[in-house]
Formats: sequence, structure tokens, C-alpha cells
Amino acid sequence: MSQHLALLSILVPDYDTGIAFFVGKMGFDLLEDTDLGDGKRWVRVAPHGAQTVFLLARAIGEQQIAAIGDQGGGRVWLFLQTDRFSRDYDRMRENGILFEENPRKGPYGTVAVFRDPFGNRWDLIEFRA
Repeated sequence: MSQHLALLSILVPDYDTGIAFFVGKMGFDLLEDTDLGDGKRWVRVAPHGAQTVFLLARAIGEQQIAAIGDQGGGRVWLFLQTDRFSRDYDRMRENGILFEENPRKGPYGTVAVFRDPFGNRWDLIEFRA
């Protein structure tokens, strides 16, 4: 049996703002943007070559709107693995992504925490070989 995590939804205030960040700033691929009617869209984005895809979910209602940027409860909950930390760190900073810290080395590799514009905390991480 083969399994993998196919989709992970991430709440955004609106689809176009989500696309602008994930595709425009992060450099993710826009895999699909399908109009489902009634203001809903099926928007899938992913890092180049990734197996797991993000479904951008427009927050609707007070509970979802309040959860934008806090899906991890204030913890880092998204880990973007790279094969070359310095390249991606520099590119992301050039694209206006703000890091909470300078890169640091740990027993597992090189890492730095950043936030997306919605408030979610991420690790950019290059695991030690």
C-alpha cells in the first residue's frame, strides 16, 4: 500500500491574495484555479516538484476568519524543506518575506523561521545530509 498526504488546506482572506503570496512571493507553482461558482474556487499551489499540495481555502464565517494565520496555534506548523538553504533564504528575503530570526544551525540542519502575510509560522529548513 502506498499513501501520502495529498492536500493540506490553508486559510486565506481571499484567493487572489493567497495566490499573490504563494505563487508571486514564494515561487510556488499554481497547479489549478477552477471556478466552482457562488464565489468559490478550487485553488491548488505547491513548491516545485512537491508531492503535497496546498489548497487555498477562502475563510468564510467568524470562526474561519479568526483562524487565518493561527492554524498552528502560534507554533511553527509548516516546514518548507530546501536542498540549498542560502539560495532560497536570499530569494525569499528579496521577495519581501520577513524572517523572525537569522539562520541557525542545529543537529538536524540549517533553519530559520518566517511568517507568511497571514500570520502562519514556517520553518525554511535544509536537513543535514
